[in-house]
Amino acid sequence: MNRNDYKILLVDDEKDILEFIGYNLSNEGFQIYTASNGEEALKIAREKLPQLVLLDVMMPGMDGIETCEEIRKIQELENTMIAFLTARGEDYSQIAGFEAGGDDYITKPIKPKLLISKIKSLLKRSNINSNFNKEQSGHQLVSGDLIIDKERYIVIKKDKEIFFPRKEFELLSLLISKPDKVFSRDEIFDRIWGDNIVVGDRTIDVHIRKLREKLGDQYIKTIKGIGYKYVQPD
Repeated sequence: MNRNDYKILLVDDEKDILEFIGYNLSNEGFQIYTASNGEEALKIAREKLPQLVLLDVMMPGMDGIETCEEIRKIQELENTMIAFLTARGEDYSQIAGFEAGGDDYITKPIKPKLLISKIKSLLKRSNINSNFNKEQSGHQLVSGDLIIDKERYIVIKKDKEIFFPRKEFELLSLLISKPDKVFSRDEIFDRIWGDNIVVGDRTIDVHIRKLREKLGDQYIKTIKGIGYKYVQPD
């Protein structure tokens, strides 16, 4: 995929930031679209289907966290990468952003060269996810009363559909792919978030808790000091 084939949506309520980032990314050959609020971002995202969304956290009306959650509900954007743009003084936690389905955090202000490097890394991951989904197209993982539908990013338990944000879904799919295998925390970080992404120590714990809340405690076992494993139901 050529660089000028990539579409990037910039979302920020500060016009100067949109112009600065847009200018630098346009010079790199990317197709750039801009939005100044969450509602506008959702409309453009549905129309243009960008590979990457750079999303400000603090916005009036629908903030970045809410916007991210809504984007993650759009099936056509399941492989779209979302990176939050954050100011140092903001009190939003990284955990809240990753829970909403975000893939990375970018602190502003940021030097253009570093921003472009981060974007290239995110787009590379987007390609990997897209190719993985194509290979798995039409496949389902079945374990007891659970069905993992990789095409629709949903889990079916006893004929009831359960929605999972992207990272929760990927984490469950990883664990269930090899029942009774203990996945270390480092391995989970690497497979789900990428070894170039810095996340808080509690990020995995939060996602495991969310899985248990939706599925029940019996499916995922904690191996103290090591990691987690999926337990095949009887």
